[in-house]
Amino acid sequence: MGKVSLAKRFQTLCDEAAACRICPELADKAAVLSRLNGSLLPKVFFIAEAPGRQGADRTRRPFYGDKSGDNFQILLDSIGLSRDDIFITNSVMCSPRTSTDANRKPSRNEINNCSGFLRRQIELLQPTVVATLGSVALGAIKAIEGHGFSLREDAGKVLEWNNRTFIPLYHPSPQVIAAQRGLGRQLEHFQSLATVL
Repeated sequence: MGKVSLAKRFQTLCDEAAACRICPELADKAAVLSRLNGSLLPKVFFIAEAPGRQGADRTRRPFYGDKSGDNFQILLDSIGLSRDDIFITNSVMCSPRTSTDANRKPSRNEINNCSGFLRRQIELLQPTVVATLGSVALGAIKAIEGHGFSLREDAGKVLEWNNRTFIPLYHPSPQVIAAQRGLGRQLEHFQSLATVL
């Protein structure tokens, strides 16, 4: 597949995601999927949960503009990985909110509805290394190819999934990092990622 062809196919996918209105509670939200997600020839294909209200939903770039994004940048910097070398997407392309406009986890139906977009991104970009960020993303990829991995048992381990090198990682949100008493554990897990680059 030529570079021009890849870019055109990716843009078609972005346009389809932008036009999607299948989830009733997300129909007024805009999908976060564009060239701002990263390289179309990524060293690592990251899958997170959903665009955050203060981060990706506002800036249109995954993990950018909020504390989760700041933490993610620290983790990338720790292994010398540039945003220009990666692609970041989500289990759900739009930003799920509560009735008070706070971030919420995507529902199972929303994840299922978006699984086709996630599958097509992987098929199109053909990454050799996939890393999930958090339990929602780890669960979401089961719709593409089943697995029995868990964060409790497998976080930071180099595994195989869907014929690719696969590493499940924790989400870099302030809440998750606080529960782990700091960034140290995630920094260790990112060292595992560095070994496969």
